Amino acid sequence: PWNLINSKSEGVDFGSGSGRWAYFVAKKVGRLNCIEPSEAIEVSKKKLKEFNNIRYIKSSLDTSDIKNLSQDFGFSLGVLHHVPNTQEAIKSCSNLLKPGAPFLLYLYYSFDNRPIWYKAIWQFTNLLRMIISIFPSFLKNLITNLIAFLVYLPLAKICKVIELIGFSSKNIPLSFYKNSSFYTMRTDSRDRFGTPLEKRFSKKEIQTMMENAGFKNIKFSKEAPYWCAVGIKI
Repeated sequence: PWNLINSKSEGVDFGSGSGRWAYFVAKKVGRLNCIEPSEAIEVSKKKLKEFNNIRYIKSSLDTSDIKNLSQDFGFSLGVLHHVPNTQEAIKSCSNLLKPGAPFLLYLYYSFDNRPIWYKAIWQFTNLLRMIISIFPSFLKNLITNLIAFLVYLPLAKICKVIELIGFSSKNIPLSFYKNSSFYTMRTDSRDRFGTPLEKRFSKKEIQTMMENAGFKNIKFSKEAPYWCAVGIKI
């Protein structure tokens, strides 16, 4: 809700990674605090060097020096399904936000709006993830890049053609990437298959976790990727 944020707002990107989403937000706000515990924060410093309103914090949510109830907004996109206790992580995000601050969250969905065969495909890919995630980094990167090239890219192009001839491709796996760059596919393939911990949540579970963390007026996007939700800090 950009109407709640302006050029004087200060907020947090929880788990900023290589700065993929910070790039779009930093242009519209006064200050953006990027919290990231991994070495990816060094990549974001180079990628976002044009901005002078970004502060880089290499730490976990619980160990950052940001004061509670100090931030005007926050977002965590594709991060908190990779932590051991997602509920507590959402509460940690909430603690830093002022009352009335919007919080945007994206968590992997548990296919609660998909047919059974779709879930069966995921079971197979999850087995691959469990194997790939234990490989050394160089091998993990090579394999996930190959998956992006041999699986993500072809399916995305097929879905693009299907849409161009007037049919819907929404039930085809990876159709979301039909308009995405190959860089995005590589990044998401690494995120999907390279992590040892992946949790998935239903829409109802996400709603409950956000409410338990002190958010109200929670709204979910009806478009892929699922599930994206925004709530207001009480």
